[in-house]
Amino acid sequence: MKKKHVVVSVTNHLVTDQRVHRTCTTLHSMGFKVTLVGRKWPSDFLLQPRLYSTKRFLLPINKGFLFYAFYNIRLFFYLLFTNTDVLLSNDLDTLPANFLVSRIKRIPLVYDSHEYFTEVPELINRPRIKKIWEKIERFILPRIKNAFTVSDSIAKIYKTKYNTDFKVIRNLPEYIESTTLEDNNKKNIVLYQGALNMGRGLEKLIEAMPLVENAILHIIGDGDITNELKERVAKKNLSHKVVFVGRVSFMNLREYTCKATIGVSLEEDMGLNYRFALPNKLFDYIHAGLPVLVSPLPEMKKMVEQYNIGIVLSKHTETEIASALNQMLSHKKELNQWSTNAKVAAQNLCWQKEEIKLKAIFATFI
Repeated sequence: MKKKHVVVSVTNHLVTDQRVHRTCTTLHSMGFKVTLVGRKWPSDFLLQPRLYSTKRFLLPINKGFLFYAFYNIRLFFYLLFTNTDVLLSNDLDTLPANFLVSRIKRIPLVYDSHEYFTEVPELINRPRIKKIWEKIERFILPRIKNAFTVSDSIAKIYKTKYNTDFKVIRNLPEYIESTTLEDNNKKNIVLYQGALNMGRGLEKLIEAMPLVENAILHIIGDGDITNELKERVAKKNLSHKVVFVGRVSFMNLREYTCKATIGVSLEEDMGLNYRFALPNKLFDYIHAGLPVLVSPLPEMKKMVEQYNIGIVLSKHTETEIASALNQMLSHKKELNQWSTNAKVAAQNLCWQKEEIKLKAIFATFI
């Protein structure tokens, strides 16, 4: 029997996207032929071998609205002339091409909204561009039958606005026995991992580090404000307190995460997307057994308090961040308890349990 072919599309580099990799691996395990389509820059890492096929488009423009236009045109023709049975569109920036092809070829379309796209900080101060994306969203989402997203709050918003039912499939890692090592002589590492973009609280975190005793900050990732952050560190002579690790493949990321002492997720309340976010890094920290320090945003706050795995900031300031980190680092008993709690939470918050909902959606297409 011929395998059904699912084409999964994203606009990123494929190198660091754990959610999409897990989704593709699950679909492969169900018996689908899977092709993951993304973008490529000349300086991109080589992709390590995977169970499914990959394809990356090299485009003449790599940022701004023109990039998304070029990408969707390229994706449209690729999907149109590729034999495929099901389309899986990741985020609003791949949805136009997927929607058109699904209608032309009369094949199922599944939509995975990784975030509340029209409320990301990058669009809040660009009303003209924001309106274009909102029009696209308003036209397509009411016509989507199979959709899922990352948090209850975002699912409720889409239901209210478009009367479209979104399942909630959180971006949870596979459960692996934690490999965090005890080393009382090591330098304490405060870890941030993820995109280096505006609204992630990175500027305030860097400003807080001179006030944090016996600890250094490791920043893993890349993004729009990487150079700005590096200039800030250099200007303030903080190279001894802040280390930029750079982009790390998700296949190697856990090794870095497990070496840290505390994981931070300090998103600012810049629009509804961040307000209702459940960042990937939070779950990565939990699976590495790291106590966490998070912003007082509802979804993260609920997660941290439910499992008692760290501290929720009361105020999003440099002084408050430094005070909270010093408090955590100076109370080893609490730190160890939070770490133990995180390891217990990881057994429940894992992809092995979450993928059941994904399988239920795609089982209808086999």
